[in-house]
Amino acid sequence: MLVLEDGRTFAGRSYGAVGQTLGEAVFSTGMTGYQETLTDPSYHRQVVVMTAPHIGNTGVNDEDPESRRIWVAGYVVRDPARRHSNWRASRGLGVELADQGVVGISGVDTRALTRHLRERGAMRVGIFSGDALAAPDVLLERVRTAPQMAGADLSAEVATAEPYTVPAVGEKKYTVAAIDLGIKGMTPQRMAERGIEVHVLPATTTLEQIYALAPDGVFFSNGPGDPATADHPVALMRGVLERSTPLFGICFGNQILGRALGFGTFKLKYGHRGINQPVKDRATGKVEVTAHNHGFAVDAPLDRVSDTPFGRAEVSHVCLNDDVVEGLRLLDRPAFSVQYHPEAAAGPHDAAYLFDRFVSLMEDQRA
Repeated sequence: MLVLEDGRTFAGRSYGAVGQTLGEAVFSTGMTGYQETLTDPSYHRQVVVMTAPHIGNTGVNDEDPESRRIWVAGYVVRDPARRHSNWRASRGLGVELADQGVVGISGVDTRALTRHLRERGAMRVGIFSGDALAAPDVLLERVRTAPQMAGADLSAEVATAEPYTVPAVGEKKYTVAAIDLGIKGMTPQRMAERGIEVHVLPATTTLEQIYALAPDGVFFSNGPGDPATADHPVALMRGVLERSTPLFGICFGNQILGRALGFGTFKLKYGHRGINQPVKDRATGKVEVTAHNHGFAVDAPLDRVSDTPFGRAEVSHVCLNDDVVEGLRLLDRPAFSVQYHPEAAAGPHDAAYLFDRFVSLMEDQRA
């Protein structure tokens, strides 16, 4: 049984582990890339509803995970594959979910559930199977006593505890300090492919620890939770901005930059999640199809350049579905960010140029 906090319920079959899980119900519109979705740390404490009806067709492999484990709190699918078929697969998705203790449900009308979340907004949810099943009112009470996503400080729960290094591919050209707020594995890899040695640092890193590396640039990653709680990353970013070190942020890092510049953040009704979101680069007019996973956004004016403590700033990218801010750029310092995932894991490659833009900032600064 799937129980939403407004009382609506959906019956189905157990998929993955049997038991109870609680979290925030969100939906992802990606038709492929379920393994990358499951292992994205930004989905920590969220129950993900897949809008694509067939899930698990290509099984699970050991090459595509974006982190060390599955992070979703629960998984909702319509038609799980009865058998997987792919030359790279080593096991089935259902087996992987069960092995990692992820409680899921299948056979659910995910179209109806998604429409409900679009109309009512993301909300708390529980999935219950086996001995966890109980009377509907008992299950609803469990859901309503679960913590909400608004006000949740989660990045330190998913970030690395110890620093590690991703070496440059080929000749090393630059050193980047990457603040792990829930980083995906492909992100430092994309930088390494451009000759960058990436030092991935814990979310609790200090400014002194960053500059002990003598970095050419600093990167702030994606991650889960409410950006309004991220006071330490915001203070850290302000320290980087004061030194005018080239800076690049994605997803949660975009929200951190927004706060560092003095803008507010807010919770979206149901967020953007999937690999088919249209975003416009306002400088070039180019429209990119992009990968998203965010439930919060930056509240910055679209119609003018803003004055901030670090110089002028503008909204660089905007979502064409709802005009949500999808990128920020400082005009007087080498810093920019986007709200989506340019590493394209899984997803389209339209935004890969952003890593090149980061390299250009470091080139210019060095010159």
